[in-house]
Amino acid sequence: MNNFKKFSLLALTLLVFSCSNSPEASEEKLENTEVNTEKPNQDLPNKNLPDNFEIKGQIEGAANQPLSLEALSSQGTIRLAQTSVKQDGSFILKGNIQGMGMYQLKLGLADNKVIPLTLEPKDKVILKASYEKYELLPVWSGTVWSKPLSDYMAKFNEFALKQIALSKNTKLTQEQQLKEFLIIRKPLDEFAKKSMLQDPTNPANIVLSTSLTPAMGYEYWDPSFLDVLKKVSIAYTAKYKSSPIVASMQNQVKEIETGYKDFKHSNSGNKLAPEITLKNPEGSVIKLSSLKGNVILIDFWASWCGPCRKENPNIVKMYNKYKSKGFTVYSVSLDKDREAWKRAIKSDGLLWPNHVSDLLEWETPLKNLYGFNAIPYTVLVNRNGKIIGTNLRGESLEQKLKEVL
Repeated sequence: MNNFKKFSLLALTLLVFSCSNSPEASEEKLENTEVNTEKPNQDLPNKNLPDNFEIKGQIEGAANQPLSLEALSSQGTIRLAQTSVKQDGSFILKGNIQGMGMYQLKLGLADNKVIPLTLEPKDKVILKASYEKYELLPVWSGTVWSKPLSDYMAKFNEFALKQIALSKNTKLTQEQQLKEFLIIRKPLDEFAKKSMLQDPTNPANIVLSTSLTPAMGYEYWDPSFLDVLKKVSIAYTAKYKSSPIVASMQNQVKEIETGYKDFKHSNSGNKLAPEITLKNPEGSVIKLSSLKGNVILIDFWASWCGPCRKENPNIVKMYNKYKSKGFTVYSVSLDKDREAWKRAIKSDGLLWPNHVSDLLEWETPLKNLYGFNAIPYTVLVNRNGKIIGTNLRGESLEQKLKEVL
């Protein structure tokens, strides 16, 4: 899946509404969500093979900058061809590629000046760009994938700018931010869906497909996207049999389909919530099963997670509103620092008594047991101990509580 990972452009959405991997991850800036820590292979593996592609064009303000075409592999980044931008901004880059796939064109030595391209053998493609906005507004021409990819990148740039502005709007609640985010993301998703259906074999679909994957979880994902991804996968299988990208696309579709089936099963009310037995800040054990008979919101959070702390007032509101009807909260902290955990409970006014943690942060086995890799993450459990909802927030949480209470 490496070809998809590097350009999963919507991965930055998780930084707005959740924290992943570590406390440090929650403090990353949106502008720096794609950092390449792999060391490129400086060899040119196809240097003795005849040229089978050509990229030329103009990059304003990039005089004398190195320019290289790179492939992404499980071993790291492999440089396939290289040149330098001339004094007037023009360049010609030629080389050899084994087949259609995801590549990146890197400008300079830093890792932030990279743009995706879905190159095929025999392609002669033209690029127009500027150094300042190189990774934001590249304009391709000359190939079947040029226009859809250029249009998508332009729309993604609009989306990203709106999202950055949204993340800085401190007047909005977490729930309001999420609502607004889904609104500003929709045109990008709809463009990708329409373009992919119009031409399922288009190489640009490798990049466009990132919009149709459930980056924020299945709660906010349109199931119709799965049919689009399937059509593209079938079309790729027929046209690009020898390309490694076909297997990657097939695997991605299978993972998404399996994940969606699991999600539906988990929210059907037929699956028992796995037992949790952990200690509270004072060292006393509180079992999840000890709360059976109540409607329970299992809330996975941490003191260091900004989005979690922003969501806490809403959970407090729901607790105060519905506790008399048999609703309670079972808070599971992914903290490592006991005192920071205790301070956050007090500071945020988390009034319920059910606070537990193994103080293992992301090493906790609960992330695999409950299938999450970002927080805040919630699981709603009915009076019989069965899961009836996951990752519910704001209005969606309250609506569900009204139904079951």
